[in-house]
Amino acid sequence: MSKKTATKISPVMQKLSAYIVAARRKALPSAVVEKTKHHVLDTIAAMVSGSRLLPGRSAISYVKTLGGARQSCVIGSRIVTSAANAALANGMLAHADETDDSHAPSLTHPGCGIVPAALAVGEREGCNGVALLRAVALGYDVGCRLTMALAPYEFLADGHSTHGFGPMFGAAAAAGALCGVNERQARHLLSFAAQQAAGISCWVRDEDHIEKAFDFGGMPAHHGVTAASMVAHGFTGVDDVFSGERNFFVAYGRAPKPAELARELGITYEIMNTNIKRWSVGSPIQAPLDALFELIRAHDIKGEQVEKVVVRVSHHSANTVNNRSMPDICMQHMCAVMLLDGTATFQSSHDVKRMRERKVLAMRSRVELLGDDALQKIVQKRQGIVEIKMRDGRQLRHHTLAVRGTRANPMTRAEIDAKSYDLMAPVLGKARARRLCDSIWNIEKLADMRKLRPLLQA
Repeated sequence: MSKKTATKISPVMQKLSAYIVAARRKALPSAVVEKTKHHVLDTIAAMVSGSRLLPGRSAISYVKTLGGARQSCVIGSRIVTSAANAALANGMLAHADETDDSHAPSLTHPGCGIVPAALAVGEREGCNGVALLRAVALGYDVGCRLTMALAPYEFLADGHSTHGFGPMFGAAAAAGALCGVNERQARHLLSFAAQQAAGISCWVRDEDHIEKAFDFGGMPAHHGVTAASMVAHGFTGVDDVFSGERNFFVAYGRAPKPAELARELGITYEIMNTNIKRWSVGSPIQAPLDALFELIRAHDIKGEQVEKVVVRVSHHSANTVNNRSMPDICMQHMCAVMLLDGTATFQSSHDVKRMRERKVLAMRSRVELLGDDALQKIVQKRQGIVEIKMRDGRQLRHHTLAVRGTRANPMTRAEIDAKSYDLMAPVLGKARARRLCDSIWNIEKLADMRKLRPLLQA
């Protein structure tokens, strides 16, 4: 590279490309290793359970028609196809349900795009478990910072989809690290990612969740693997897509902050700031279900005792989950189910037939959802308030300040294990689900990611 060319590389790109290259050989802090295992297992569990839902079944049947070199497996099936095809399918599987992770400051679901990409390339390349963990943590660092640099709430308000942008750059970085790219290739990798950056937020109107699963998981994973594979193959591109004439930030964002891309790299690991869902429902429903569950436990509430329920969340959250046609993203329905059952499970949150049951509809009619101005001001924290008026005159209230599974109220390894096992056992069988959980907890001992394949297929 000439000196003239080198001077065109911005400090942000220099730091970011160097960080991508160093990630595969740089040891992670022990707490980050543990948290990364949580998210790898949580996302794999989402893929396994999602393989039996409509978006997952659609992805599997589609990828089956594509053929492709036998490089990586499609989870929950017997298909082995190209890494890009596998990433597409597995990304859709990971977001087929609403049980995958989320990163509030960046307005993304990083795991459903990044983990499938890393798994697919890791399997293709025969990488070990340590390399996979480092690549996944890197993906969260790059992907989450990308949309934070775009001012995510303004970006979303302008009609773009943060969920397609950030996770795709994260998937590209993770896949690129596993492909062993050098610094110049890392820069070109990010340019190819930028060229594929896409997504508009009309996904909110997708009633079948198929396009949404593609937008959140399948598209980012596929495009990230494609970018990494092309650059590793020898494709060259623009050396700094984030600065100079007609750069990425000129094209996107009202008031972008490019320096956010390099902020505290190697110091603040964004996977530590990423949420894992306690309940298999949409993120805006997590806080109200936490509040309702605490009220039920504290006061031994039975559904027939309840006269009225008022749920308060941010306006953004209320608009997202208000009277939706799918059970797991409908606030009123899920609150009604929890009041009747005393809890919410994967099965109950996906039981479409119950949405028509007279008893559930009667309880749902007592649930009122309100957007709250005060909660809108702290929208990133996803707080929720539940107020219950009992038939005996009691007035009960609970304000969830920190949702279970967030940084302020994290789930334990045992809770992650129990959730993941429960999601996978119906598909894989109890014995294989148990072995898969144990394999992820001990993934640093895995010499070749291809050895996981027998546990992932069904």
